[in-house]
Amino acid sequence: MKFVRIAAGLLWLMPCAAQASFLHGETLDTVADVMAWVVVFVVPVAVIVLFWLVHVMPEKIAHKRHHPQTEAITTLCLLSLVFGGLLWPIAWLWAYTKPIGYRIAYGTDKHEDYYVDMTEKAKGGELIDAELAHLRAELDAMAAKGALPAKLKSLREELAMVDAAPPAAAPRIAPSSAESKAGVA
Repeated sequence: MKFVRIAAGLLWLMPCAAQASFLHGETLDTVADVMAWVVVFVVPVAVIVLFWLVHVMPEKIAHKRHHPQTEAITTLCLLSLVFGGLLWPIAWLWAYTKPIGYRIAYGTDKHEDYYVDMTEKAKGGELIDAELAHLRAELDAMAAKGALPAKLKSLREELAMVDAAPPAAAPRIAPSSAESKAGVA
């Protein structure tokens, strides 16, 4: 019995016929051709698109955060594409920094588009009293420093005429059919 076990173990350890692929013949050639075309054409395009998307991210972050130097960050992102990505970390950090020097010089740390968007919301009645008062105070502080561009001067004048949105009223629920028959409103 012991001999049978040893013999079975030795047979199991003996090499079997090796196969390099589960595919054979023409199928193997076809799969290899398809893989070559994918590696030659699809992979480089995917890498280029991914490289481009990563290098545009600081620009999108700066725009989303209303960074006042969005145009400069965009330029740095484009230069980073030309220089093989060496400037990209600088653009990334710049997009996330709070522009303190810009605030000291110009009285704001927001891009003009922020004030345009907020004025549109105020005209639409979407801002509450506190938000509207804060927006007016920021524009007044910038005007007091003398750093208010013409575009923001006109927005400041428009905001002076806008009233704050009234507090949201509770939605009125329609009475059920049983209540309406009973005369309960």
